[in-house]
Amino acid sequence: MNRATHAAAAVITAALLAGCSTATSTPKAAPSGQAAPAPATSKVTADAASAFAVISAAVPSAKLSGTVSAENDPNHLLGRPHQYTSKITFTDGRIPADQTDGHKPGDVELGGSIETFPNAANAKARHDYIQTVTKGIPTLTEYDYLHGATLVRVSRLLTPAQAADYEKAATKLP
Repeated sequence: MNRATHAAAAVITAALLAGCSTATSTPKAAPSGQAAPAPATSKVTADAASAFAVISAAVPSAKLSGTVSAENDPNHLLGRPHQYTSKITFTDGRIPADQTDGHKPGDVELGGSIETFPNAANAKARHDYIQTVTKGIPTLTEYDYLHGATLVRVSRLLTPAQAADYEKAATKLP
């Protein structure tokens, strides 16, 4: 193998490993004679469909285009350990039709997707994985907004100002 092939293999391996990592923490012991503190909990959006209801109320150009199931998930991640527990896809009417040629239903480029996870650490791991894999490949870039255990992925075909509508809406998620 030549150096370029080795370098490419190293980059791909690093990106794949980044997607597999999760953060863990060990609870601190309580002082003698006291009850241990309850683990911190964070409010988790029930599912991607309820998150989309919040998002679409703030971004009227977003239209639900599909609900991902274990059978039709192109990534084969739904319900797998440390992966999303629900996912929807949506279109955005502000993306010009002439820019959507070649994309199939459910592609982020047509609008976006919302993925919900069992916890914020898993959502962050997915976010970081996507950012690592797409970095330096302009045709794969996207806007990603992480809010707790919910990841809102938005098409690169939207302008930064249009994508900011999703960023603002994501702050309204529980």
